[in-house]
Formats: sequence, structure tokens, C-alpha cells
Amino acid sequence: MRDQSAAALHEENKWSCACGHGWNTFDTEEASARLTCISGLKPSASPVADGRRIRIGMRTEKHPRAMMSAIRLDIALPTLLFLLATSGAIAAQSANAPKPGVEGVQVPFASLKPSATLKIGGTADWVLVTDDAVWVAGTKPYSVQHIDPITNRIVAKVALPGEACSGLAFGFGSVWVPVCGKSPTLVRVDAYENAVLAMLPVPSLAPEGGIATSTDSVWLVTDKKGTLNRIDPSTNSVRQKIPIPPDSYNPVFSDGIVWITGVERSVLTAVDAATGKVLDSVSVGAKPRFLTAGGGSIWTLNQGDGSVTRVDEKSRKVLASIQAGIPGMGGDIDYGAGSVWLSVFDVPLTRVEATTNRVLKQWIGNGGDSLRFGFASVWITDYKMGLLSRIPIEEVR
Repeated sequence: MRDQSAAALHEENKWSCACGHGWNTFDTEEASARLTCISGLKPSASPVADGRRIRIGMRTEKHPRAMMSAIRLDIALPTLLFLLATSGAIAAQSANAPKPGVEGVQVPFASLKPSATLKIGGTADWVLVTDDAVWVAGTKPYSVQHIDPITNRIVAKVALPGEACSGLAFGFGSVWVPVCGKSPTLVRVDAYENAVLAMLPVPSLAPEGGIATSTDSVWLVTDKKGTLNRIDPSTNSVRQKIPIPPDSYNPVFSDGIVWITGVERSVLTAVDAATGKVLDSVSVGAKPRFLTAGGGSIWTLNQGDGSVTRVDEKSRKVLASIQAGIPGMGGDIDYGAGSVWLSVFDVPLTRVEATTNRVLKQWIGNGGDSLRFGFASVWITDYKMGLLSRIPIEEVR
């Protein structure tokens, strides 16, 4: 969910996606002793069972083209240098352009009063809410942390071999944590013992990807070509590989279907969770990345234009395109209390009313990046400060 335009922050925290940390970065010998390595992630022989049940500013070739035009038109060198400098300034300005948001509904994020704020680490990212806990990933050290929502206390920190890079999912008594690096890994954590159960090697993982669980499988995209892996949790091995549109990364499961956003083609793909059959690909807003299910719909946060697309789960038709004004990398989306909740840097929280498809309010200021709704609260990270805050529903109504 991190904003990949923050290159300096990446270097400071040395993301595993960029430089890798292999297998020797566990912080405690106990954590290392508890893990069970799975030798390979290979298709299992078991049959498919019936399933039910979730930088800005790219470089271009404008400078060489400008230079060739200058030669053809005999533009003087000072003029050429001016054009190049102006082009660079425009590109930088575009990369750092503020998010416009929605006029008339903006208030300061600092006006919200959290009921609890927890220090997670150097950074805080990827929030997960289960029936009895809240989980969040952090760095310095690399970990996934278990929070008791009754006491608002961190009850356990489970060491990871690198930085969690593609979301968190709960299923089969476990928290599933994709970790990027030179040796991409899917870490399986016992949610009750707070210990690593297994580490599954995977072909590759993309930052800002995702993971989902259904009633009988774990779902994870493992390459840019669009390979949706269906993992059998009883064997920790792949039971099915399903081709989907390239550059698809984020799955969510709802009502028997796995939905996956396709970033480059701006589509939402529906896959039958029982058979693995691709059912449909729906055109949505520009560069959809994160998504959520709720209110009979699938909602996509579109990084290209900062909009939200609402797709009906049954008809698989677009119901609404909601202009939220929050384009750019990073961000997150979730559903709860009859609303869709969004988070990006500079606009840490946006509330969309599901009955009217209208942006009710935006909280602007420092913070934000990842969120989930649960226990009558919005749980939201300040990625850069390494914080997780709990904001009661009363504060955001």
C-alpha cells in the first residue's frame, strides 16, 4: 500500500523487494526454530474440490525527441537547455502533484481523536481484521503483529524473513503473509500460537499485490503474466494455476467468486472459486489496484484517476463511478458500516456512502496508506511514522 514515489524512504528502510534479505533475518532463535520449510511449491495430486467463498513520473523518451527536434529546427543551445529543464520540472511537478480530493467535504485528519495509537516499527502497513484480532505488518524489525482489540495492546510480534509486500489474509487458523525479496516467500503464521508454521517458496511477488482465502484455498498471483495460484492449505502446495489478464495482482473472495484487479488493462476479473473457471472481465476505472467486497458489490480503488468503481456482484455490471480525487500509488480500501473507506497519503481517510455512492467526507493531512474496518472502528496506518491508529465509528460519522 506504500507510495512508491517515496524513493528516499525506500532506501532508508531497505525494502526486501528491492534488495532482499534471504532467510537469515529472523530476529529470534525461537522464531527460527518454530518454522517448518516447505521444499517446494508444486501442484498437488489432489483433485480440485468444490469451493465457496477476498513512480508516478515514469521516464520517457521526450528528451531525445526534443533534442532531435532542436537539431532539425536549428534551435540555439540555450533554448534547447531551457526546454529540457522545463520538461524535467513539469515531470517532477506532475509526480508530486497534490491530490485534489473532493471540494466541500474536506476536514483536517488531525481533528479525529483515536481511541488508541500503537507504535508498530519503522513503517506500518497491511492491516488485517479477524473475528478476534487485528494484525498489522511492520519493519525494523520485519514482523507481523497481533493486536488484542479489547485491550488495544500488541500481544505478539512474529518475526518475518523480509518485508510483507502483498497484503495479509486469514484462513484455516493462519495468517498468510507474502514476503518479497531475492527468495520470495509465503509465510504461514499460526494465529493462535503466534508462531511461523511454514514458509512456502513462490516464483515471484509484486509490491502492492494481494492475497485472499476462500473456504478451501488460498489465492495468490505470482507473476506479471497473470498466473493465479490456488494453494491447498492442507498440503501447502499449489493445486491449480489459472491464467488471468497480465498485470493482475490483487484478489478478494466473495460469495463463491474470486475477483482480481488488472492494473494495466483496467479490468476486474471474476473467477469461479469452485472450478477455477474465468467467468468475466469487467472494464473499470484507470489502473485499479486495491479492492473490497460489501453491500452486494465489488469496489475498486483506481490509482490512475483516483476514482472508485462499483461493480454488482451478481450481474457483474458497473453500477457507479465515484470521483474521489485521490490518484497515485499506494492506498487501500475496505467496506464496513454501510460505507466504503479509502486511504492514501495526504488524504488519509475518505468515506463513501454505499446507499448513495457519494463521498461524504475526506480527512486531509499527514498519515494514511493502509486500513481495515472492524470492531466498530477504522484501523488506519501512518506508514511513514510506523503507527497504527484506532478511530471509533463515532469519530467518523
